[in-house]
Amino acid sequence: MDNQNRFRLLIVDDKPEIHQMMRRYFENTSHDLVFADRGQQALDLLSQTRVSLMLLDLKMPGMDGLAVLEAARQIQPGLRVIMLTAHGGISDAVAAMKLGALDFFEKSVDPELLRSKVNQVHEMWLLEQENRQLRGRLDKRFCFPDLVGTSPPMLKLKDMIARIAPTDTSVLIQGESGTGKELVARAIHHHSQRTRGPFCPVDCAAINETVVESELFGHAKGAFTGADQNTQGLFRSADTGTLFLDEVGELSLSMQAKLLRTLQERVVRPVGTTRAIPVDIRILAATNKNLLVAVSRGEFRQDLYYRLSTITLEAPPLRQIGDDILLLAGYLIERFSRDEGLAPRSFNAPAQTALKHHDWPGNVRELENVVRGALVLSTGEVIGPEDLSIPTVSLSNTPGNLDGHPTTMTDHEVQIIRNILETTAGNRREAAKVLGISEATLYRRIKQYNLA
Repeated sequence: MDNQNRFRLLIVDDKPEIHQMMRRYFENTSHDLVFADRGQQALDLLSQTRVSLMLLDLKMPGMDGLAVLEAARQIQPGLRVIMLTAHGGISDAVAAMKLGALDFFEKSVDPELLRSKVNQVHEMWLLEQENRQLRGRLDKRFCFPDLVGTSPPMLKLKDMIARIAPTDTSVLIQGESGTGKELVARAIHHHSQRTRGPFCPVDCAAINETVVESELFGHAKGAFTGADQNTQGLFRSADTGTLFLDEVGELSLSMQAKLLRTLQERVVRPVGTTRAIPVDIRILAATNKNLLVAVSRGEFRQDLYYRLSTITLEAPPLRQIGDDILLLAGYLIERFSRDEGLAPRSFNAPAQTALKHHDWPGNVRELENVVRGALVLSTGEVIGPEDLSIPTVSLSNTPGNLDGHPTTMTDHEVQIIRNILETTAGNRREAAKVLGISEATLYRRIKQYNLA
């Protein structure tokens, strides 16, 4: 790996024994270790080379750690910093956090705890490297504006689409209801060699069992009562293009057998005739069921499963895509505003918090309904949480709006942490996110202030 693409750990401390101790702590890792014994030397290094994480001493001769932290983040805005000190207290920790420090440890910290924190940062860094590479590839290969998102699950999905679309292989798209499986299928078709051909979606769950064969394969005139003319069916309608079988797991076993024969032979036989008509189509299928479980129960043919699932893609649920929810909500508000001829709106901070913290059991369909409703209910240019038809998280007791009257910085911090823990119903992961600190830091504060 190129040196500029390695995880570089800068350790800044004026004491040589601390440098030696850190070498021992990280000697069995693949990290590039860089050392500085004063603040200005560290800033000079940051001006010349990319650093992934800085372990920074708080008390040093000349420029202290807080001054170095502030200047370092001007040089490398995305730099992650962990403060180390044998001095200071909670006021220094609060000041460091306000300047952008990731965490705050005493130098007597358990080596395993420090290594664990550094490993967490390393894993985040690896994920960012992977995402950066994916974005670079996708910028050149993928263009489908309706598939919104830059989170790791969405980037991986787009990368897979861009890789498999030019082939003619069958694809099974799995995912919960409302996750946009048809959008994934349309994106595959859009980037395929068949993009000039038709895209024909079929909702297998919505077709009546008595007419599903006729709908798929067509029928001859007189084949049954009411068949007063020949029809070509959806398979032939998709000729030279893509047939998308949505909720394919809802097909009966008898229909599955006929579908399998059609896929194997690449011909259709309309109802009421023995004539075989060749078709040139690509098959994409989708389901919200676990088809392997259905196979084990005898509800879905194993041979058809393998025929459909040469490649399997997962459409991620909204609860797994993080800030992409805000991107998607913004995209939807623009689209719906344009469709309805309304002025564009935006979501205020509390509304964004509510959108991010909701579980979205209905996924994209639910989000579409919430955004449409908010567009109708809101009376101003900004949409607030009161306009959203979802449960909201109250942040009325967050910093700046404290109920009590704390007199010291420690009192302030205790009350802030207590309020946020109450707001998040004791969920420490969510509380740490709201506070902007790590779970490890929050855990130490809870123990320190007996808040458990």
